[in-house]
Amino acid sequence: MKHTPTIAIIGASRGIGLELVRQYATAQWCVHATTRTPNSPGALATITGNVHLHRADVRDPDPARALLDVLDDAPLDVLIHNAGIKDSGHSRDEVMHVNATAPIITAEALLAALSKSADPRLVLMSSQLGARRGTSARLGTYGESKAALNDAFRMHAPVWHTHGITAIVMHPGWVQTDMGGAGAPVSVHDSAKGIRNVVDGLVAGDHGKFLTWLGDEHPW
Repeated sequence: MKHTPTIAIIGASRGIGLELVRQYATAQWCVHATTRTPNSPGALATITGNVHLHRADVRDPDPARALLDVLDDAPLDVLIHNAGIKDSGHSRDEVMHVNATAPIITAEALLAALSKSADPRLVLMSSQLGARRGTSARLGTYGESKAALNDAFRMHAPVWHTHGITAIVMHPGWVQTDMGGAGAPVSVHDSAKGIRNVVDGLVAGDHGKFLTWLGDEHPW
């Protein structure tokens, strides 16, 4: 039986995650999309195709459990961890956990599923605001959390590579989402399309890089 390419998108209820679900479903992928409220999926319910919704809150101790139970022995070809929160309305500890700690926990939990793929790819959504050098300065707790994510990624990436996984962190652009604001220069559609193009083109030599949605390397 021919394998249907399979992706898990963590944090898919709106913005970039929602658009990634739409585009991958249109491309005939099997899409596992997580949301904190699968019984009230909102715009996710309008997407047709091979889409499966799962409850996952990255604040939980084991956020990938429901997804693991469903995947069982099936290979996972791509994991995109998109869930994140901004500073306003959240404590520093919560922002740091959701943006920096949870992506690593989720990636570690799904390593076995990724390792079953012939071409496993792992993308953790970061931000230019997490760069510790270059033209972008960190901004508040959000920037600190993304810088911490980048640091953690660089620590774990060598081990992930031994599993045959090509893993990167991604700057999705300054995007017109609730977080980026309506005045941002990049549309949600264009960001998601760019991310897909980068993911599609990943090769082993890209492992461990910090890439933008256009495929350029970003300074750490």
